[in-house]
Amino acid sequence: MRVVAVELPARYGDPDGQLRALDRALGGLDPGPPTLAVLPELALTGYVSPRGDFDVSRFAEGLDGPLIARAASIAVAHRVALLASFVERAGDCCFNSVVLLDERGAPALHYRKRHPWIPETWATPGDLGVPTATLYDRRITVAVCYDVHFVSAEAGAVLDAVDAVLFPSAWVDDEVRDLRGELLPALAARHGCAVVNANWGDGSPAVLGQGGSRIVRGDGVTIARAPSRLGPHLVTAMLPARSPLPPPPAR
Repeated sequence: MRVVAVELPARYGDPDGQLRALDRALGGLDPGPPTLAVLPELALTGYVSPRGDFDVSRFAEGLDGPLIARAASIAVAHRVALLASFVERAGDCCFNSVVLLDERGAPALHYRKRHPWIPETWATPGDLGVPTATLYDRRITVAVCYDVHFVSAEAGAVLDAVDAVLFPSAWVDDEVRDLRGELLPALAARHGCAVVNANWGDGSPAVLGQGGSRIVRGDGVTIARAPSRLGPHLVTAMLPARSPLPPPPAR
């Protein structure tokens, strides 16, 4: 299976424009093996406005809403599976959610971010656990951005059993050093699973931490990475079967 991290530049409040950008980006893929494409966190609606407004609940809709329906039609048109991130409304709650759409546009996995970041005051912590799905003979799960700091402790057994973690992010760093360069290889090597990180690109707003979408193999080696912050970029690699875990230390 081929995996593709689709790094779209940050754009707020323009889902039509982002869907068109996604359609163009996927149109640039060479025909090839079965493909799973991963979008950055809230890439279609925007994660925060250029003025610093983090309340994106105005974009909330149900799993069966028009945004996901349009994303599904793009997946079908390009014959790819697609992990799309969206603001989900369920009853009185809003969630920072993702849905995995198969190449027929049908939902194959639904996940709600378990650990909203501090400014995400609109978001309810996810209540769907850490689900898995099997796609093209590869078993996968999801963690969204801030979840990466907790997923190993909370769902280590899941990570030990999957081939890959899909990791959409709207990464923010206060330092020049990008912590993903340490966190993601360590996570992959600890559990023997690949990490597919689709991160928001340099756009509006522009903040430290954008860009750098990457695919990390299960032994912790980064095998593909976006070349610059200016996108969009398609970061692609073949997803191998999971790496064997190292033996436990001798007693």
